[in-house]
Amino acid sequence: MRKTAAKLLTVAALATSIATVAGGTAVADPAAGVTPRAIDFVGVGSDTTQALLNQLATDYNASLTSSTAPRVYSWDAIPTGTITPKTGATAITRPNGSGAGINALNANTNATVDFARSSRGPVATDPTTDNFVALAKDAVAWAAKSGGNAPANLTTANLKDIYTCTVTKWNQINASLPNATIKPFLPQTGSGTRSFFLTAINGGVTALTPGACVNSSVQENQGSDTLLNDVNAVVPYSVAHYIGQVYFGKGSGADVQGPLTIRNIDGVVGGPVDTTNKVINSNYADTQYGRVVYNVFRKDDWAPAVDTTRAATLRGIFGDGGWFCTNGTADIKSFGFLPLDFGCGSVTTS
Repeated sequence: MRKTAAKLLTVAALATSIATVAGGTAVADPAAGVTPRAIDFVGVGSDTTQALLNQLATDYNASLTSSTAPRVYSWDAIPTGTITPKTGATAITRPNGSGAGINALNANTNATVDFARSSRGPVATDPTTDNFVALAKDAVAWAAKSGGNAPANLTTANLKDIYTCTVTKWNQINASLPNATIKPFLPQTGSGTRSFFLTAINGGVTALTPGACVNSSVQENQGSDTLLNDVNAVVPYSVAHYIGQVYFGKGSGADVQGPLTIRNIDGVVGGPVDTTNKVINSNYADTQYGRVVYNVFRKDDWAPAVDTTRAATLRGIFGDGGWFCTNGTADIKSFGFLPLDFGCGSVTTS
């Protein structure tokens, strides 16, 4: 049975300003010339949370005074190819997305990968040997080109019709919209944002099977993709990632919003983004489109039958009362996510 999920959807009361991030600028992947040691905690997976984990890891590592203490490192979802996650590990295909990260976690031991970043919670197909450890709150909306044919708001039913290809023209949604063909996009199979979005528009039970008109070739949360520079394109988007890109300069290179603006679902008052305070709108976060993001660990590493110093250190970083939950709030906010008012570091199982 899943535990704590309902509680985790409650968000913290937020100040009207974002705290300054300590510890400097995060880097993508371990810094050039740095190979994580066998004792370090190394993660892979979600595109949505990779920049946040890079910053949290940078700041946590900077807080350590002992050269022998395990550090935290996080490998980005792209570019494609292979990586050697830590010293002594065999090379693996770089995991792109939550599902790929979870698969890599379960296909290897902690000699290679210690955790998977995940922008979705557990699903029925996940192994029962994993713990999903809560980190922060996000939400998913959809985005479209500024000045294009897409309206400011679509309903859940509209989105389901679009992604099943039942509705293919804008004027089928509203006669005042153009007689133009809608071009729905999704991230690759295995993306947590894809899985979450398809489940949310399908009533929240199981993920919708996309229709033949849907293109699944874009990298999640990259509005710079030339395929999305189209007046008829629509694509799901992490609200936190969008806020980080637009308001706090967290994107760079291809990881920017490009010509896209984020759009509303079901006419939620205030929309997905509280533009005054530059945070996820709490009204929107409390809908079925609000989600918790996680780090996933093997149960045997998180709390082994015979507990170890390594397991205790792991929980002391990621767990309830751990470093990320008590010292990472400024980082979490600065990347557009909402701190959990309770439940950070708590475990959800499938």
